[in-house]
Amino acid sequence: MRTKIVISFTALACVFAASMIVASIAVSAAGPPPWAYGFPAAPGVDVPAAPASTPPASVPDTTVHHIEGSDRGFTRAQVGDNYGPADWFPGDHPAMPEIVSHGRKEAMIAACMLCHYPNGRGKPENAPVAGLSVSYFIQTMHDFRDGKRASADTRKANTGRMAGFVKVMTEEEIKASAEYFAAIPYGTWMTKVVETTTVPKTRLNFGMFVTLPGGEKEPIAGRLIETPIDPEATEVLRNPHSGMIVYTPPGSVKKGEALVKNGGGRTQACAQCHGADLRGLGPVPPIAGRSPSYMARQMYDMQQGTRKGEWSALMKPVVEKLTGDDFIAITAYLATLKP
Repeated sequence: MRTKIVISFTALACVFAASMIVASIAVSAAGPPPWAYGFPAAPGVDVPAAPASTPPASVPDTTVHHIEGSDRGFTRAQVGDNYGPADWFPGDHPAMPEIVSHGRKEAMIAACMLCHYPNGRGKPENAPVAGLSVSYFIQTMHDFRDGKRASADTRKANTGRMAGFVKVMTEEEIKASAEYFAAIPYGTWMTKVVETTTVPKTRLNFGMFVTLPGGEKEPIAGRLIETPIDPEATEVLRNPHSGMIVYTPPGSVKKGEALVKNGGGRTQACAQCHGADLRGLGPVPPIAGRSPSYMARQMYDMQQGTRKGEWSALMKPVVEKLTGDDFIAITAYLATLKP
């Protein structure tokens, strides 16, 4: 009888161990969290075609647009000009170096402010770069150039576009852009975090989720959705003063707070490296108030080893046990903090 009991417990232990291995494989096999990379589903999963973001126009739109608080006016073509996009609030930032304001057209380097905005806050599909230390910024640019910073989701084209820019930038241009964005006080979008079981239906616009008119909703279904509060202001006019809303599953913020503050048995307290207020410590970047989409991409990329620059090695053991739900919880909580 004793032998049979021992064998039974051994069998149960084996079954439990096997189930844990299967669960681990399942988490890994799930692939990049689509919501963080700006896609409606994981790679290889067919989804219905989204409505076109902008209907084709037979006549160019020459309307001069204005936004509240700015005395400037721009057409849509001027707003999105790759080599000199609109700067609605020039008083918000220092004088821009040429690489930031206009890029270098002959080398096909777009202006830094096109994607990252004059104030360096960027949008969910790219990076917030304001307030980063000069050394960290330069190291990041070198990582892009040297193939040490790639996207775990190969569909994310702007990561490759960034690497292409840096390969033809001069060290002087890299240093000038680093010093410019480092001189802007660290800050992020005005962000509202809402825990909910349902979210407005959205479409994609170049990697950013934009709510559809009509107010229809759908289950949040294990996602975090970061979207403009005012789609027109952000998507069309690129208003750097407009804000974002973050929809996240119920309980995310509380769970994220526990993971960020004490690790929850799966990671380390973030303050150990990022500072007591999570606003950065020396060359270690700030994470309080950052875009949850951006933060989740960075954690997943480091977990999978597609981001492997100098600082990534320190983060690898920190993120290796995190699940997709953990990414949602951590980034939702960080988004509630003041930068």
